[in-house]
Amino acid sequence: MYELFANLGTWLTDPEQWQGPDGIAHRLAEHLQYSLLATLIATAIALPIGLLIGHTGRGAFLAINLSSFGRALPTVGLVVLVFLASGLSMTPVYVALVALAVPSIVTNTYAGMTAVDPEVKDAARGQGMRGHQILWQVELPLALPLIMTGLRLALIQVVATATVAAYVSFGGLGRYVFDGLAQRDLVQVLGGAVLVAVVAVALDLALSGLQRILFRHRTA
Repeated sequence: MYELFANLGTWLTDPEQWQGPDGIAHRLAEHLQYSLLATLIATAIALPIGLLIGHTGRGAFLAINLSSFGRALPTVGLVVLVFLASGLSMTPVYVALVALAVPSIVTNTYAGMTAVDPEVKDAARGQGMRGHQILWQVELPLALPLIMTGLRLALIQVVATATVAAYVSFGGLGRYVFDGLAQRDLVQVLGGAVLVAVVAVALDLALSGLQRILFRHRTA
């Protein structure tokens, strides 16, 4: 075990391992590209849905259950299914990652909207605010902490799962895992897994810190 971790340290710190199209730096950039783009697409889909059902109170049961269905789908199975339908492209990977990210964003956005005190909304109506003004100026700002928590959860889940890109011959840090398994190179497999874990933890800490900075006045 000691030798395995010693070899892992050597693998991670070898300057040559960080260079070239197969280097860690390039694979890391690919992994972040897949993860951030998938989370952005999921946000564009899920955030309006969460805001709408939270503001109107309509369709919550259907929307949340449909989004949770996406979480229950086996990621690799979904990648293979879309791959068979669309051919060799990044489409299956993005479909699977977006399906994974949507539930967290929808449910947290809805939870944040419903957590807004009804008396605050009544007071806004009493001041002459219209529905859309209440949504953007009252409900959304108050729901934002929970919405950001949903975005954090979605991004971390996507980062951890974006290794599936390597399953259909694309890049990312999953390349080390799948290539290592094919080559029976345990150090490479472990290295890929460690890198994914480090990226996920680093992003979570960064977003958590940003969230605390943005909303520190609410907990003061």
